[in-house]
Amino acid sequence: MLKFVVYRLFQTIPVLFVIVTMTFFMVRAAPGGPFSEERQVSPQILERMNEHYGLNDPLLVQYWNYLKNITPKRFRPDRFHGEDPLGDAFGIDLGPSFKHEGRTVNEMIAESFPVSLELGLLALAIALCFGVPTGILAAVRRNSSLDYVPMSTAMVGICLPSFVIGPIFALVFGLWLGWFNVSGWFQPSDRILPAFTLGLFYAAYMARLSRGGMLEILSQDYIRTARAKGLRERTVIFIHALKGGLLPVVSFLGPALAGLISGSFVVETIFQIPGLGRHFINGALNRDYSMVLGTVLFYATLIIIMNLLVDIIQVMLNPKLKYE
Repeated sequence: MLKFVVYRLFQTIPVLFVIVTMTFFMVRAAPGGPFSEERQVSPQILERMNEHYGLNDPLLVQYWNYLKNITPKRFRPDRFHGEDPLGDAFGIDLGPSFKHEGRTVNEMIAESFPVSLELGLLALAIALCFGVPTGILAAVRRNSSLDYVPMSTAMVGICLPSFVIGPIFALVFGLWLGWFNVSGWFQPSDRILPAFTLGLFYAAYMARLSRGGMLEILSQDYIRTARAKGLRERTVIFIHALKGGLLPVVSFLGPALAGLISGSFVVETIFQIPGLGRHFINGALNRDYSMVLGTVLFYATLIIIMNLLVDIIQVMLNPKLKYE
């Protein structure tokens, strides 16, 4: 396993290099600049601002300087200051934010990502709690009302994106019924609407994956043998069939968790949540180059790590697979 992990980690280097390179030149190619919509300032001040952030340098020079800043330096204990875990631990400098004076991208990620992580984990818990039992029940009661109704509902959930479900939830449960706040992240009840908005979409996927995986396992010979021995149906389902039947869900967990965390951009904007997704959206709108680049690099690394963990868990659940 160690060899497999090291090999996969080395594979991430060219992947991250391509992602950073494409993102760097794409954001620079967009019309406008970080200070193009500033209040009326003299050309001299605008020139000084561009010079301060290195925007007057040739594009290739800016690109080379950015690569040098994000290259991890040797770990040094004296770099810990408590305010910038990313830069302190690895020496990674994602640069200053062009739109938040006096703040760095490292600080903003360290401050806002825990909010996005909490939202993503809550949504994942909702997806697992609703999707997996529904899929198992539909497979066990195949071709019955307990199969048709949940799977039809799941298909509707797949077809409705979060930017449609979110405003509906806010309108019904926030404005009409007054049960929850429609914006903010201050009290525990503020987590409910955003978490359900984000989690129900993935719950629908997991329900269908659980049903398909369980149907395939329930048709195997060893399941028929277990039933022929007189084992209770509950034992057959939860002891013999569940481990193999949930393999498609486990395979989906890596992309799902990555999508839940990084795909919360729309949900955070709808419900005014101070997460990393809002910083990315505002950075893209305001041409905050360093914020966009830092967020993309951070999420890309996170997704790669999650997919690696899912691959390891798959091998643990299915001995037929190998670390390849």
